[in-house]
Order: sequence, then structure tokens, then C-alpha cells
Amino acid sequence: MITGIVVALPEEIVTLTAKRIDKGHCVFIGDKILVACAGMGPKNAAAAAELLISKGASRLISWGCAAALEPSLRAGDLTLADRLLDSENEEIRVNQDWLNHTQAVFAEAFIGRHKQAALHTGLLTESDTVVTSGNAKKQLHSFTGALALDMESSTIAKVAHKRGLPFLAIRAIADPAGMGLPEAVVYATNVDGEIAIGKLLGYLLLHPAQLPSLIKLGLYFNKAKQTLKQAAGRLESIAEFNCLSADRQAS
Repeated sequence: MITGIVVALPEEIVTLTAKRIDKGHCVFIGDKILVACAGMGPKNAAAAAELLISKGASRLISWGCAAALEPSLRAGDLTLADRLLDSENEEIRVNQDWLNHTQAVFAEAFIGRHKQAALHTGLLTESDTVVTSGNAKKQLHSFTGALALDMESSTIAKVAHKRGLPFLAIRAIADPAGMGLPEAVVYATNVDGEIAIGKLLGYLLLHPAQLPSLIKLGLYFNKAKQTLKQAAGRLESIAEFNCLSADRQAS
């Protein structure tokens, strides 16, 4: 059984492997673990999910970072989705047996007062555009009650559900609920989520007051990457689980 993992950005792929994976391509990082580099957004995520299935993946994982909506979540915390909500308010459930197994695998590393990162399980919602402000995240949390937000997981979940395949979303928090994205990042990010360094530096030269918030976001993103690397150390156990109840996925 091959586990296919969809990852949006190269900066997130490095938490899984040192192998280079170009956008729109996939590479085996283990005997039965196949990773695709999607690029940012629902359209790219759907294409990557279909690519993995065409290469033999019989279950899918959405892997990477997310933005917190629940105020208690900290940068670096790990989230597991038990349900997903797309931009049209359609809810998709994950395979419960696989989720329960994954929670148990992660419990030792992420549950307890003395852990650097906490594990949270709950609703993950979707946006088809980048949410740039803390106020917008507050409104989304009020409307959905979701723990966190990303741009790809719900779409990957729908592809899996359509094919009758088990699905998980494993996401680390990169920015807390009250934090908006620095204007410099929004300005320099292209449609695939890649930051043009020249544009970023040019913006900072004209707006040096952006530097502190940019540094803070970088520190938070590094915390999220550290958590994902820690989670990746348990990926083999997650991928080896025999999902006998894929038919329990609900619409």
C-alpha cells in the first residue's frame, strides 16, 4: 500500500526529505511513501493528488503548515484534522481508524505540559486565497469554529473521498490566530506560494518598518518546520497502518 503525500511548498518538503522535487512531480522517499510538490492552492493540490493516485497511491496525506484560527494554538503546534470544511461549507470526514492510530503515534511526542509543541485534533477549514490579516482569521474562526486554515487540505480530501481512499491532514501552525502576514510577504509571494527574494528585499528597502514582523514570521515558520520534522520521524509507523475502514469515510 503506497501512501501519497501532497506538499505545497519546497520549504515544507525539506521536513520530509532532502530530495529535490519540482512542482508537478513526485518522488519516492521510502519504499511505500511517495511525495508530490504541488504548489500553493486548491487547483495545484488537486492535480498533485491525482498524480499520486496515478502513480499507485492508495491513500493520501496533506502535509505542511497552516494558519491558526483558534487563539489557544501556538506557532509550532501540530494539528490533525478530524473533519475538513471547504470554501463552499461542505464538510468532509477523515478515516477514523487511521486518525486514531496517528493520534496514538504522535501522543508521546506532542501531548503533555512539558512538550514544546502541542497536538490538537479538530476541524480544518479552507480558503482559496491567502488570508492576510488577524481580523480575517478571527471572523473565520467565529463563522466556522475551525482550529486552523490552509489552502489545500480540503481539496485533497475531496479527491480521496471521490476515489474511496483514506485521507489525513497533518499540519503545523506557522502563524498564530492574531497575527497577520507582513505586507512584504504578501507583495513578494507569487501564485504558487514562492517568495521572490528580489521583490521582498526591494519592498523592505522602501518599508524598513516591516522587518521586525518579517523576522517574527520567520521564527514562527521555523518552529512549524521543526514540528513537522519531528512528526516525519514517525511517518513510517503512520504509513504502515492498515486502513481497514476506508469505507467509513462520510460525505
